[in-house]
Amino acid sequence: MSLTAAASGFVVFLLSVQVIQGQDDWGVTYTSTQICAVKGSTVNIRCSYTYPYRWKGSVTTVEKTLWFTKMNYYQPVDLTTDSEYSGRVQYSYKNKDCTLRISDLRERDSAVYKFMFTTNQEGGRYISSPGVTLSVTAGLQVISHSNWLECQSSCRLPNNPSYVWYKNGQEIQTQTSYYLNPVYYSDSYSCALQGYKDFPSPSVCVQGESCNRVTYTDRSICASEGSSVDISCTYSSYEDQVESKLWFRRERNHRGQNPSQPEDLSTDSQYTGRVHVETERGRSTLRISDLRERDSAEYHFKFITPSFEWRSSLPGTTLTVTALQVQVIRVYQSQTKAELKCHSSCSPAGRLSYVWFKNREHITWVETSTYTTWFNPTDVFSCALKGHEKFPSPSVYAPKLPSVSVSPSAEIVEGSSVTLTCSSDANPAANYTWYKENEDSPKASGQIFTITDFRAEHSGNYYCEAQNRRGRQNSTLHLTVVAGSMKSVAAGSITAIFLAIIFLCAFLFIRRKRSSKRTTEPGERPDNQAQGSVYDSPSAPVQRTPAEQQDDLCYASVSFSKNQEDVLYSNIRLVQPHRHKEEEEDEDVEYTAVNFKSASAIKESGNQKAVEDLSELYSTVSKHPRV
Repeated sequence: MSLTAAASGFVVFLLSVQVIQGQDDWGVTYTSTQICAVKGSTVNIRCSYTYPYRWKGSVTTVEKTLWFTKMNYYQPVDLTTDSEYSGRVQYSYKNKDCTLRISDLRERDSAVYKFMFTTNQEGGRYISSPGVTLSVTAGLQVISHSNWLECQSSCRLPNNPSYVWYKNGQEIQTQTSYYLNPVYYSDSYSCALQGYKDFPSPSVCVQGESCNRVTYTDRSICASEGSSVDISCTYSSYEDQVESKLWFRRERNHRGQNPSQPEDLSTDSQYTGRVHVETERGRSTLRISDLRERDSAEYHFKFITPSFEWRSSLPGTTLTVTALQVQVIRVYQSQTKAELKCHSSCSPAGRLSYVWFKNREHITWVETSTYTTWFNPTDVFSCALKGHEKFPSPSVYAPKLPSVSVSPSAEIVEGSSVTLTCSSDANPAANYTWYKENEDSPKASGQIFTITDFRAEHSGNYYCEAQNRRGRQNSTLHLTVVAGSMKSVAAGSITAIFLAIIFLCAFLFIRRKRSSKRTTEPGERPDNQAQGSVYDSPSAPVQRTPAEQQDDLCYASVSFSKNQEDVLYSNIRLVQPHRHKEEEEDEDVEYTAVNFKSASAIKESGNQKAVEDLSELYSTVSKHPRV
């Protein structure tokens, strides 16, 4: 046996052993099969389920999960669609773990709860049996035995639990056993389990009904924003004369006064014009109208007599104010017709009338919580309680045109990582899917899509689609890869060097030619100045002046090794010709030799000269003296 509790309630798990129900790799495991919980608390019913990864040749996937307590035409009724559990049921899943959470428990919630999951396999539906038995009780009770009191539980408790006792709402520090003695007729008493003080028993008199006590009608109330709520209690005094009564919030006190003196809500500026108190003998009701979310709080009642002041530390009535929401229940196949529901997490008491708005205009012919209508992708819907139109629900609409971004935003280098991000303004939230143009299957799902090793084949148009039950929108982004290898960088550098050499040669040639024209003597044949210095006319040697000897043509020869993948090395050196001393002062000629070698030529030393002949480039400008 073990004692445990949900986040906001007193719950006893009577059987905490794991029970596996199923066979052939199909099954459900329940953490507990019997649970006892107190009315008004919250309980978590946990399980895990298993199924074969592959069945009859195909991979198994889960398509639907639900919890249920009853069947309708041999089909389980999902608790989330059962009106008796409206706003009080929540499912949560993590991997193959399943949890059913029921809040604000009521005694009618006592039932056997079962889990069901459906897969894509033929006959692949599994329903666990017998399930988990939940018993919801009034909780602890104080039983009077004339001159002593006993704290009893309708749930079977573990051995030797510790108790907390209250006298007139104030904790008695010295008592931890299940009984209390001595007791007094003028006082009221209640008890709780240690660790669960928020769930005490109702206060009782030792004898009769005449004692000092306050009993709240409801432990918790949930109401929609803009509506009204009644919070009630009964009270009694051992003395007949009650001098004053008031309602207050525990955390709000008179400014500048004793913190133990609460502020009367009737004089609180936050509630001006919205609070009304009705009190008749033995009963008081606090009515709060035009509720706001900030009204959510724990409310208490207090009375004062000539000789006694009720100052209880016991829980009062907790009020939770929530806003309405528009839910899309169903979208018809045409994608232009939908069923909407005005929903609150609270379960309203009695029949309420609703107001619907389409594109902020009142729809006068609908006053129910559901509304079926034709719609366009640009339409906006909201709802409110009738008479409280100034507190509408948030609007629901189709996704707006999504925006897409890429990181890094600069050029995408081949081999780098690229991250695409998609965002869209949408309300209940959008699902995101990434596609590449001209490809049928999606590339990824979710707002972020990352390509870790971007290649040329990844270039193209990508678009993100944002979709909810109201519609869909998409935006496109174009991605292009740029070369990022060292070979491309080397090839670009070599090309730049060759272009620089060609421009240099052309510049020198033009410069020499212009210089020679300025120094040509009258009557001299201009053809001589255009003759090459390496090869002269085959008829006879040409006699030239010293000025003519300064003019040379630039001859360039370029050769590449056959292995173009080798890294190229370039060396530029000056060639000093053999000249006579008398010519050195007159000649001002630049000689250049450009030598390119392949890497393979450097490595193979055995055939160095032969390799150099094949892979070296010589470009020489030389002078030949006149004979």
